[in-house]
Amino acid sequence: MKPENDTQISVFLLLGILENPELQPFLFGLFLSMYLVTMFGNLLIILAIISDPHLHTPMYFFLSNLSFVDICFTSTTIPKMLVNIQTQSKVIAYTGCITQMYFFIHFVGLDSFLLTVMAYDRFMAICYPLHYMVIMNPRLCGLLVLVSWIMSVLHSLLHSLMVLRLSFCTHLEIPHFFCELNEVVHLACSDTFLNDLVMYIAAAVLGGGSLTAILYSYSRIVSSICRISSAQGKYKAFSTCASHLSVVSLFYCTSLGVYLSSASTHNSYSSATASVMYTVVTPMLNPFIYSLRNKDIKRTLKYFGGQKLGKSQLSCG
Repeated sequence: MKPENDTQISVFLLLGILENPELQPFLFGLFLSMYLVTMFGNLLIILAIISDPHLHTPMYFFLSNLSFVDICFTSTTIPKMLVNIQTQSKVIAYTGCITQMYFFIHFVGLDSFLLTVMAYDRFMAICYPLHYMVIMNPRLCGLLVLVSWIMSVLHSLLHSLMVLRLSFCTHLEIPHFFCELNEVVHLACSDTFLNDLVMYIAAAVLGGGSLTAILYSYSRIVSSICRISSAQGKYKAFSTCASHLSVVSLFYCTSLGVYLSSASTHNSYSSATASVMYTVVTPMLNPFIYSLRNKDIKRTLKYFGGQKLGKSQLSCG
C-alpha cells in the first residue's frame, strides 16, 4: 500500500545539531556569541569603509558588499536556531522553511559570486595596474554586483520553485539546524530525480564556474607577480591578495569539505555539525582576516578607536 501524500503540510521539524538536551544551553550561548561577533565585525567593516574616503575604491566597495551578505547569510539560519533552542521547540512552518531555504541559497550563492568578482578585481589591479582605475570604474563595479544579485536571485528561485512542486508524506524531520535544500528534497514522497539533476547541474555550473574563474584569476596573478623583479614589489603585490585568498580558501574548503564528507559518510548529523564551519564560522572570521591583514582597514579602525576614546575623555573632563 502506497503512503498517502500530504501536500497540505504546515510544519517541518528541525532536529538541530545535538540531541542531548543538557547541552542545549551551551549551544545557545555559543551560537549567540558567534552571531553577535559576526554582526559586530561585519558592521564595523562596513562603517569603516563608508566613513573613510581613502577606502572608496573598487576593492573595498566589493568588501563592504561581502560583509553585508555575510550578515544576511548568518541571519537566515542562526536566529531561528536560537529561538528553537530557547523555546525548546523544533517546529518551523512550511512557508518559513521554504523562505529560509530560498534566502540561504541566495546568500550562499551571492557570497560565491562576490568572491569571484573580488578575484577579478585583484586580477585587474595586478595584471593591468595602469588601466585599473579606468576599467574598474564605479559603473562597472555596480554592474558586477547587480549581475551577482540577479544570478543569485534566479538560482535560489529555481530551487525554491522546484521544491514547491514536491509532495511530502508524514516523515517531516530535518536532521539539520536549518532547512537545507538537499535534506528537504529527500523528505519528499514524490519523484526527486529532476530536483537532484538541477542541484548537481547548478552546483557544477555556478559553483564550479566561480571556483574555476577564481583559480584562473590567481594563476594569472601569480604569473604577473613572478615577473616582478624586486622582492619588495612581489611582497606588496601579494599582500593585496592575501586577505581575499584566505577568505576564498576558507569558504570553498569548508563548503566542499562538508558536502564531500556527507556524501561519503551519509550521516546527516555529522553533515549538520560540519556545515557550521561555512555557515557560521566563515562569516565570523572574514572581518578578522581583512582587518588583521589589511593596513588601511587597521588604520581606519584605530582612528575610530582613538576618536571614541578622545570623546569619552572629553565628556568625563
